[in-house]
Amino acid sequence: MAINFRHLRFAAISALIFVSGLDYVKAQDRNKPAAPATEPAKPATPVTATPPKTGIRPYKEVITDKAKTDKGLFKVHRLDGKYFYEIPDSLFNREMLVVTRYAKTPTIDGTYGGEELNEQIWKWQRREKQVMIRIPSYRNIADKKTEMFEAVKNSNLDAVLSSFDIKAINKDSNSVVIDVTDLYAKDVQSLGLPQSIRTRYKITTMDDTRTFIDTIKSFPINIEVRSLKTYRATDPPGDKSIGSMTVEIHNSMLLLPKDPYKPRFSDDRVGFFGQSQTDYGLDEQKAQVTRYIHRWKLEPKDPAAYKRGELVEPKKQIIYYIDPATPAKWRPYLIAGVKDWNAAFEEAGFKNAITAMEAPLNDPDWSPEDARYSVIRYFASNIANAYGPHISDPRSGEIMESDIGWYHNVMNLVRNWFFVQTAAINPEARSPKFRDEVMGQLVRFVSSHEVGHTLGLPHNFGSSVAYPVDSLRSPSFTKRKGGTAPSIMDYARFNYIAQPGDEGVVLYPGIGDYDKWAIKWGYTWFDNQTPEEEAKTLNKWTIERAGNPVYFYGQQTGNPIDPRAQSEDLGDDAMKASKYGIANLKRILPNIEKWTYEEGKPYDNLKELYGEVLSQWNRYMGHVRSNIGGIYEDDKTYEQKGPVYTHVAKAKQKEAVKFINDQAFMTPGWMLDQNVLNKFDNAGIVDRLRRTQVGVLNGILDFGRLNRVIDNSVKNGVNSYPMDELFADLRNGIWSELKTGANLDTYRRNLQRAYIERMSYLLNENETPVPPQFAAFAGPQIDVSQSDIRPMARHELKLLAVQVRSALPRYSNPVLRAHLDDVLVRIAEALDPKK
Repeated sequence: MAINFRHLRFAAISALIFVSGLDYVKAQDRNKPAAPATEPAKPATPVTATPPKTGIRPYKEVITDKAKTDKGLFKVHRLDGKYFYEIPDSLFNREMLVVTRYAKTPTIDGTYGGEELNEQIWKWQRREKQVMIRIPSYRNIADKKTEMFEAVKNSNLDAVLSSFDIKAINKDSNSVVIDVTDLYAKDVQSLGLPQSIRTRYKITTMDDTRTFIDTIKSFPINIEVRSLKTYRATDPPGDKSIGSMTVEIHNSMLLLPKDPYKPRFSDDRVGFFGQSQTDYGLDEQKAQVTRYIHRWKLEPKDPAAYKRGELVEPKKQIIYYIDPATPAKWRPYLIAGVKDWNAAFEEAGFKNAITAMEAPLNDPDWSPEDARYSVIRYFASNIANAYGPHISDPRSGEIMESDIGWYHNVMNLVRNWFFVQTAAINPEARSPKFRDEVMGQLVRFVSSHEVGHTLGLPHNFGSSVAYPVDSLRSPSFTKRKGGTAPSIMDYARFNYIAQPGDEGVVLYPGIGDYDKWAIKWGYTWFDNQTPEEEAKTLNKWTIERAGNPVYFYGQQTGNPIDPRAQSEDLGDDAMKASKYGIANLKRILPNIEKWTYEEGKPYDNLKELYGEVLSQWNRYMGHVRSNIGGIYEDDKTYEQKGPVYTHVAKAKQKEAVKFINDQAFMTPGWMLDQNVLNKFDNAGIVDRLRRTQVGVLNGILDFGRLNRVIDNSVKNGVNSYPMDELFADLRNGIWSELKTGANLDTYRRNLQRAYIERMSYLLNENETPVPPQFAAFAGPQIDVSQSDIRPMARHELKLLAVQVRSALPRYSNPVLRAHLDDVLVRIAEALDPKK
């Protein structure tokens, strides 16, 4: 599910119907010849054209009795196909959140009605006879009372998005009238398609004749605009002959609070989404970056009762609406997934803090695109995913609203996970289609996870390490803990550790102790304390829980360095957990044809779920591999003793290499059941398994991982797992047959050739530079040419060549001798690539 990971929204997508009968006004052609007459036509009386009035005109001349007016944040007037905003003086210079979304789309892969396109903050400003939209920046800040305020202001100029001539002034209400028709009917990029879509479909310009404003509705704190926009495109989606792309766009403008919500400083030891600002107003001797978490505004209805420790309802409940396009049978489970978080909010002192309900179908003012409402949007899509974004106030981090994107095919994703991870012990998973009650619980699990993101919580990939592996085989332990990990925000998935005989064990993750702690940390109300005072209390709480794995936060990274913080794993020992998992895969494969049987259907499910078995096996290898060159990362403050970074013990790293040699590099014959493969595999399994094994190998012989191995050797000396020993263990595992002359099957030969290619890569290539936007996920890079990696790779290839030459006399099979002869040639080319 979406990592993340931002950002989106609507329901079943159907082809967009192009509407005819648009309102066009045709000008009379004064030069058109007169109709024939029996008498000569009289000379026309000269007409002097009256030029249109410009400048500010009387209010009643601009907003006539024929105007249709909608009252709300601004008065919105519609007259003769034009739209006017009447802006009161009191709303000038107020920040407003503007969110642009698709309302409807044509058939575009990966794009659906309801998804977000852009968000900005606007300030309407009046300047003499004009009104401007300014876009403020909050990257650099300073308190108005500080001496740095003017300096920051002078280097933080608000951009101008658009300007409007004032058409009239309403003296009765101290408001001005401007024409905003072109703002929404013309091509303003921030209110339409983003550059990525324009580039993808080679969009040139907007076609004004096929573009119009559908509605503009004004509500007490927001204005909602819907428009149909047609863009000329040389490579549009769908029918290329049309030469254009039509979308329906929804723009929401929401008035932000005059006084921003009190921000809460973030802490790397507790996972929250957040934002950064450089605060030049602090009494520091450097430019200080401040970081705020994203959270909803929750304040108790009864502050006195809250302070007494009683559970109190919030002044404003967090409410989610279920998209009307959602199939009815899944709605109760989506709602339950939202409400599950009430148990966590109780730790912060709130009851009934969050709920979900079906959308009000008979309310003409309710819209899923309305920025006042948070909606679980159901997409008719074959994308197997869901995601939970949120939109926050850049001044404070307050979450203003969120729309969860729910793709229909996420059910296939959880079907596959549940089958491959639990079918060995769970009869409910032994079917290509689950009972509605079973799928409903899986929907509820995904719903809870995505709602967690919308509450401000990122993935906590370190949570699942808290529980001992064998404890996850215990029904009493898993029931007491309420799931397979302390956080539903981990990718803990389902209980693949449980073995036959462990029936009654909990198979699902749930809202756990870490989730309750994170909500307590982020949402506890401290009344009149400053953010700095709150931070001291929160720091004390965090230190009290330090060292307890239940409260450990392991952030998501692209290439996990800390083996505790990785995706899809369970338990505190990757080798033991993966051994249990593989044992279950070995139980599933002999039954996979029976458990995927569908009368009258081809073997599509057999093929798909066999692929899931292979993928799950590969995940286990990844979990184990992360221990090699792994570094534990425990974020700490000055008050906490001990290191932040600790290398994985040598014995554990060697155990991981042995596990991979045994389970991945020795051909997994149990996976190669020809009775199963012959049903769907057309000579593809050899290469598929090769790619999987090579991926495991290349992940070990990775520049970044080897850099950590070198670092460990420098810091820990004889207690480290040095590179020469790592290389020797791999070589002795992958080439073990050379000592005895044992057979080298096709899979093994493929792997050995890949080994030489990877060693050649280490010897002759440089590390690929990481793009700046991914640098934080990649970790430190290394100058390979000046490290020990190349000398060691050269040394390994030379040792291997000696072993191969010694082993050749043991082999008489022409295929195997050809393979070993080729190995020597490849080694020679790697050692001297210029030949």
